[in-house]
Amino acid sequence: MPSSVQILGTGQLVDLSRRMRRAGGPRLRQNFARRVRRAAEPLQKDLQKAIRSQPLVSEGRKRNRDGRMGRGGPSPTTRPLRDTIARSIKISVRQSTGIGARVWIDRGQLPADIKNMPWVIESGRVRHPVFGNRRRWATQWARPSGWWSRTVAAGTPRMRAEVERVLGDIRRDLT
Repeated sequence: MPSSVQILGTGQLVDLSRRMRRAGGPRLRQNFARRVRRAAEPLQKDLQKAIRSQPLVSEGRKRNRDGRMGRGGPSPTTRPLRDTIARSIKISVRQSTGIGARVWIDRGQLPADIKNMPWVIESGRVRHPVFGNRRRWATQWARPSGWWSRTVAAGTPRMRAEVERVLGDIRRDLT
């Protein structure tokens, strides 16, 4: 799974950035950055919605040797997994080198024990110790898999079209 989706570096964006710099308008650059960020916000919201609604299905509880249902209990953590991942999805807009918008997962905001979890869920198979017991493992399935790639594939054309519209508007302002 790619760690981010980016609309950047096209010749039009570089040329436009140089012309904006020559025009000397910090207000124009701020307007550009704000509008590009707004173009990326629907994709960010879609990604957050996708991970929050991603089902993780398990095989169910196994029976003990004596035929009774296995032990259970409360989760050892009170941290909501999918919401934590959703809150770490960010947008960044660059105006100098690598001009454009980027939607990415900020691994620095994720707790150490789930830093790779977005990519694990993307793959469709989550294997973890049962209530922290490293001698018993459970497998959960993210069905359908590909929450990131499916959402990015669906949202990128809309984001790209909006950035093209912003470029056209600013290009008209500069001429």
